[in-house]
Amino acid sequence: MIHSRYYEELKKYEQLINLKNEKADSYNGIYDRWKNPVLTAAHAPLIWRYDLNAETNPNFMERLGINAVFNAGAIEHDGKFVLVARVEGSDRKSFFAVAESDSPVDGFRFRDYPVILPDTCLEETNVYDMRLTKHEDGYIYGVFCSESKDTQANDLSAAVAAAGIVRTKDLVTWERLPNLITKRSPQQRNVCLHPEFVDGKYAFWTRPMDGFIETGSGGGIGFGLCEDITNAVIDEERITSMRRYHTITEAKNGAGAVPIKTPKGWIHIAHGVRNTAAGLRYVIYAFATDLEDPAKVIAEPSGLLIAPMGDERVGDVSNVVFTNGAIARENGEVYIYYASSDTRMHVASTTIDRLTDYVFNTPTDPLRSVDCVKQRCSLIEANLRLLGEKN
Repeated sequence: MIHSRYYEELKKYEQLINLKNEKADSYNGIYDRWKNPVLTAAHAPLIWRYDLNAETNPNFMERLGINAVFNAGAIEHDGKFVLVARVEGSDRKSFFAVAESDSPVDGFRFRDYPVILPDTCLEETNVYDMRLTKHEDGYIYGVFCSESKDTQANDLSAAVAAAGIVRTKDLVTWERLPNLITKRSPQQRNVCLHPEFVDGKYAFWTRPMDGFIETGSGGGIGFGLCEDITNAVIDEERITSMRRYHTITEAKNGAGAVPIKTPKGWIHIAHGVRNTAAGLRYVIYAFATDLEDPAKVIAEPSGLLIAPMGDERVGDVSNVVFTNGAIARENGEVYIYYASSDTRMHVASTTIDRLTDYVFNTPTDPLRSVDCVKQRCSLIEANLRLLGEKN
């Protein structure tokens, strides 16, 4: 017999799913933030969390709790907006689950079952942060972090990160391929597959790392090619967007969403990290690379694109925004899906035209305070002159 409390909770759940989103008041001309998160722990179906049987769960307790829903890959598929989210249980283990909606900004509903990954990597303990790529070879690829315990260390928190690869054509059945091997980088996180062949090869955006947390000698976002994705090996990584002292990428940076192709270049929406007295601060930034040579950076607007604001700053890992999914539609609309504080998913909307304007016409970072002041004063002088002409 189904517990009577289920119907009370189901009513609240449906109210949440059907809540209409609206644009926030904040304005910068680049994008619009939307007020409500698009996915939270409360969006996890009741059948994932509760035993509905009144006999075996007389107090209607959560048996398998959900702690957070965040860091989702995103594509448009079969006429729906689709997020493959990282769902973290109360046990700290993460798994992937498909949520879809007819709207890009609200109404996301999880499928009944999580993604079932083939268990081919027996040392793997945790998986998370899948980037989804619709590749020109006809497959949808998911590239994610495959985490295992570092058996060479006595520290229980020591881990090894690798880039796991799966592929599908229907988002239901997933084929697991061997993990990516990068010969010069002992660890890899935040790896993303480029949507097109480059010189007839599969191209990956990587993040070379010496350790699980610290990048060490890793200089930024890497780019590498491999012949065969069913046995993906990258011999050489070429650094594109670099880490720089006293910038938003000082501690580390990594690929975010799959690069967006525009007439002027590939637009990348990535994440940058710097250290503060309160810990690491993650923000989202953008840059562009050449259409013919995707590893060549051709535009780098100064500073961040999205930073945590208001309630976004509070969560399991505070003061963080992170993206690994965006949808660029044929009509020019762009939806950037980003997580805040490793807890929930949000959306910001813009267009290809606005993103292109931002990336190619925003001044670059001159890297020194004195030069930043000169740069800002030039803007002020031009504006005052314009205002004076009007008056």
